[in-house]
Amino acid sequence: MKKFKTIIDTDPGVDDSACLTLAFFDEALEIKLLTTISGNVSLEKCTRNLCHLLDKYKIDLPVAMGAEKPLVRNVKTATYIHSENGMGGYIPPKTAKHKPIAENAVDAMYRVLSEGDGDIVPLVLGPHTNIATLITKYPDIVKKIPKIIFMGGSPFDVPGFTNHISFNISSDPEAFDIVLKSGIPLVMIPYDMGRKLSYLPEKFVYKLRDMNEVGGFLYQMYSTYWEPKFDDKRIAMNDSCAYMYLVHQELFSCRRALVTVDTTDTPGKTFVEFNRKGNVWITVGLRRRKFLRIIENKVRALGHIKFDV
Repeated sequence: MKKFKTIIDTDPGVDDSACLTLAFFDEALEIKLLTTISGNVSLEKCTRNLCHLLDKYKIDLPVAMGAEKPLVRNVKTATYIHSENGMGGYIPPKTAKHKPIAENAVDAMYRVLSEGDGDIVPLVLGPHTNIATLITKYPDIVKKIPKIIFMGGSPFDVPGFTNHISFNISSDPEAFDIVLKSGIPLVMIPYDMGRKLSYLPEKFVYKLRDMNEVGGFLYQMYSTYWEPKFDDKRIAMNDSCAYMYLVHQELFSCRRALVTVDTTDTPGKTFVEFNRKGNVWITVGLRRRKFLRIIENKVRALGHIKFDV
């Protein structure tokens, strides 16, 4: 079986936590490092949430703490949808047994990527501050990054996201601009993928609840995470799309585009011009039925897991 090596840069977050739940147990994935960043909630809470997930699933992976604020802007969070603790309807303990390593995220990323063979793909599930700082501090590392898959950007119309602004990009548009100009091959998983194409319908979410303990945990997080701008009840699978693109690229269709970001007038607004010489591959289509079937099968396969915490 082919192994996909990755560093996951994350800000858990309901959708991050759901994505990590699937990624932790994927035999096709080799997670070399987990890094945290301020985003959906504060850096401290994001790190606690990630370490709690490792406790919950009895997994030992290195966690390195990253940026607690954007490059030049004030901290912005999304507690209005992820809750004060970041895990929706699930309340994590105040502390976790698993602890981050002493090394900071940027230095840890540089070390892991340098030791690799140019085959470690960063999955960026939050703002781009960590990855932009890595590129700026260690410009030689660019040649060791085969591509970056990131969730964020709103080039298409999504209810509730005016002016084509997404949270992950608008939280630190200057950082995203650095990544766009780095020359590293980029794959954008825009907001409409999670909300319009890969979303979980209400019936599917209740099926998860009754499936096993893992499904019940996902349901508990999802119970306060319903998308507010649609007529039906649905759960956006934003970050899970980024992970699924890495291991199941065949499910997605893409178009190449020149992507730029506004850092002045409407900070975080993404501009997209589709052409063959663009700097970003954007996912524009999904084999939805197969995607949902894979998600269901992955959660069913975790029926052996029993939680102590």
